[in-house]
Amino acid sequence: MQNNENNNRPAASAPHKSGEGALKLWNKGYDIDNMIERFTVGNDRELDLKLARYDVEGTLAHIEMLETIGLLQTDELVVLKAELQKIAAEIEHGAFTIEEGIEDVHSEVEHLLTQRLGSIGKKIHSGRSRNDQVLVDLKLFYRDEMRQLARGVRSLFDRLLALSEQHKDVLMPGYTHLQVAMPSSFGLFFGAYAETLADDMQLIATAYHIANQNPLGSAAGYGSSFPLNREMTTRLLGFEDLHWNVVAAQMSRGKTERAVSYAINAVASTIGRLAMDICLFNSQNFGFTTFPQHLTTGSSIMPHKKNPDAFEIIRGKANRLQSIVGEVSMLTTNLPLGYHRDLQLLKDITFPALDELKNCLDVAEYMLRHVEVNTKILDNDIYDYLFTVEDVNRLTLSGMPFREAYQTVGQQVQQHQYKPSRTVRHTHEGSIGNLCNDRILAKMQRAMSAFADSE
Repeated sequence: MQNNENNNRPAASAPHKSGEGALKLWNKGYDIDNMIERFTVGNDRELDLKLARYDVEGTLAHIEMLETIGLLQTDELVVLKAELQKIAAEIEHGAFTIEEGIEDVHSEVEHLLTQRLGSIGKKIHSGRSRNDQVLVDLKLFYRDEMRQLARGVRSLFDRLLALSEQHKDVLMPGYTHLQVAMPSSFGLFFGAYAETLADDMQLIATAYHIANQNPLGSAAGYGSSFPLNREMTTRLLGFEDLHWNVVAAQMSRGKTERAVSYAINAVASTIGRLAMDICLFNSQNFGFTTFPQHLTTGSSIMPHKKNPDAFEIIRGKANRLQSIVGEVSMLTTNLPLGYHRDLQLLKDITFPALDELKNCLDVAEYMLRHVEVNTKILDNDIYDYLFTVEDVNRLTLSGMPFREAYQTVGQQVQQHQYKPSRTVRHTHEGSIGNLCNDRILAKMQRAMSAFADSE
């Protein structure tokens, strides 16, 4: 039998024929291989549905600007705006799809306008490239997503701060090295996570500001010979600033996603750690917190089990979400100047991550509405040593040098003669008796002021 090496090669897929209904904004009349098209388009058609409303919003601003520089007639603008508003309504009601053979959301919007209005629809791309078109869509999308993420974080923050106030007088053990250390309280515990979320909000606000800049008019990354009015589109789209340098505008793709990924990472880190604490506290060995039975799951063979599965899933998802900083960084590291198709893959990373994080925040807040705390944890004598520092400080306040007081209590512990006073007197800022939750609330409100003009 003749050995033909070509027998081991996959057959070439058929080229995509021009005139079969496919629409690509870059089409110049030649065919493209189906396998290559499927590979390069990837998940874009599905992910782009999230960008549809923003594509219409960006196009409305762009055509209004085009009319002022004479690239559209006033009557054409009126007709285009009316039809774009119809498309926006279709998107709002879930009736918008990206048709088979149409590459992305930009092509679909232009296709619909041309199909419904004729050649007028072909005028909307003057002065634009798909590069700045997708950039403005993404900027608007990430700006909105940071608003939504901020609201989710604020909701969990409010729940934690309310729990801190509600249980401020309930003492619990504090740990270092997972060893019983010093007295803490549920006021401190819940308030600590609230304040950490206030810090995380700073990163969300930073990502919001980075996204809130207008790249429209940068075209393929080197500007346009049309006399575009980029400050006008900045104003129309409600951006707080403009990416002035057109090359910098193109470079912002990837930089924006990095900022978003750091915000996701920070929040995920906080709620993942919170979830781990709750899982520990809910175990019988700790017994610090419990949840109603209907919010837990059981075991197929152990009838006593009440598993905190929701927090275990939050912990796992939060850990996974923290990895996207590395993914975004590796995808964009050392890319040369200008647009590259690699950047398309950023959507695969950030879009699902944002949905997952918002869902985790919602579930965490919902679970904590129903948390029950053990008010008698320290009645158990295994926590006697929690009070050694309190007693060292009490002796010091009575006039004994601190080092002598430390040695006195230490010897009592070593000789099994220590009897705790079980009194706690913490008055300084941020301590058990002075939580400063009003200051923590003010910190969160300052961080959220970044979004004050966006609603």
